Amino acid sequence: MLRHEFRPGRLVAGAAFVLAGVIYAGDAGGLWETPWFAVVPVVVAGLFLAAVTGLVTRAVRGRRAGKPGAPAETGAGAGTGSAGS
Repeated sequence: MLRHEFRPGRLVAGAAFVLAGVIYAGDAGGLWETPWFAVVPVVVAGLFLAAVTGLVTRAVRGRRAGKPGAPAETGAGAGTGSAGS
């Protein structure tokens, strides 16, 4: 059972920031030389891919929600109606 909704855009953004951290850690450790501006394209590309992934995910989930027979959404408000009233 999932405890939260899977968000692939956040996964992609996190991977981009981890890669930026690895690049700077390798520079700090003396493994290679990294100019200060080298990480900017990595972070910008990661955020762009995360945004595109988020939009695609939203479009796919919106299309699935409109289909008959689709599984019911189990969000925070699911099942909190007034059954006895």
